[in-house]
Amino acid sequence: MRGSASVTFLPSVPRARKAVLAALVCAGLALSATACAEEKPDPDKGTNGVGKLTAAEIETKARTTAGAAKAVRVSGTLVSKGGTFKLDMRLKDGGGTGSVTSQQETFELLRIDDALYLKADASFWVHQDEGGGEQAAAGPSDADRQAAGKLGGKYVKVPQGDPAYKEFRGFTDKAVLLDGLLGMEGELSKGERTRVGGVRTIKVQAAEGAGGVLDVALDGLPYPVRFARAAGKGVLSLAEWDKDFALAAPPQEATVDYGGQLPKSTD
Repeated sequence: MRGSASVTFLPSVPRARKAVLAALVCAGLALSATACAEEKPDPDKGTNGVGKLTAAEIETKARTTAGAAKAVRVSGTLVSKGGTFKLDMRLKDGGGTGSVTSQQETFELLRIDDALYLKADASFWVHQDEGGGEQAAAGPSDADRQAAGKLGGKYVKVPQGDPAYKEFRGFTDKAVLLDGLLGMEGELSKGERTRVGGVRTIKVQAAEGAGGVLDVALDGLPYPVRFARAAGKGVLSLAEWDKDFALAAPPQEATVDYGGQLPKSTD
């Protein structure tokens, strides 16, 4: 009687081939040591895709998107020959509201269509003689103080014919303010990707950053979300895009219509 022989069943050729390939790839025996590692992540995956564009195209797209927005909040600092100013304005097509702070004073602005109001403390309105001399050295007169006292804390309607009207209105005009503040100076290039307020962004820089750096959103619409102005002239945050807000005229008892021309302030 023959002895029983043990029989080993071999896997089928296709099955064996698959097993060997899997071992080579995932056990680290393949030629590439990273064959089983994760692929390099796509930086544009899940974004609005503007990161793939050129720097000039990104800036153009950001400006176009901003121009089409119904509202925005602009805040931050502006540096000029007159000093450093802090700005916090909410703007939309029909007007704007917010505050501007200089080294000496803070004043509030409110515009509804063409009606522009300015609200400030009495000290803002105190008029000093710009010609110098004894009167300037003596400081504001009693008449100046009395006039300023009537205007302090009130919403003063700025006459459209007053030289200050255009200047103050510019702070409340979305198109004018954005065009004036978001200027880039020099050849554009793409910078790093980062986050601003939790929003993924890509930088567009002019003259390697010396001519301004604009952060453009990669999440949602490609809005500009932060801008560092050329030559260190301030940094602005742009937020609350397309978030509407109410504009209402101040109550009559809190309003002063000064007439044809505002008194000059001590700036």
